[in-house]
Amino acid sequence: MEIKSQALVDVVGDVICDVCRSGTRIPGYGPQYGKLEAQWGYGSQHDGEHYRVHLCEPCFFRVLSGLRRERMVNGMFDDEQPFASEDFGLVSKDNYWGKN
Repeated sequence: MEIKSQALVDVVGDVICDVCRSGTRIPGYGPQYGKLEAQWGYGSQHDGEHYRVHLCEPCFFRVLSGLRRERMVNGMFDDEQPFASEDFGLVSKDNYWGKN
C-alpha cells in the first residue's frame, strides 16, 4: 500500500554564471553550466578553504582555453606531449544520457 503526501521541495530554476552574470537555463532543458571547484585540506597553503565557481558554457570554455594555453607554454620544450590539447580536460564525449 502506498501512502502519499504532498511535500515542498526546492528546485534549481537557473544557475547564474559567476563571471559574466548571465543565466545558464536553456528552455526545456534546465541549467547547463560547468563548475570550477576546489576544497583544500591539511598541508596546503589554502587549508580549510572551499571554492566553487559556476560558469556558463562560453565562460567555461574561455577558462579551459586559458588553462590549455598555460599547459602548452609549460610543456613547450618537452620532447613528449602526453595529451592532445583539444582533448584537455575532456572526460567523455557524445554522452547524451549522463552516464559515465
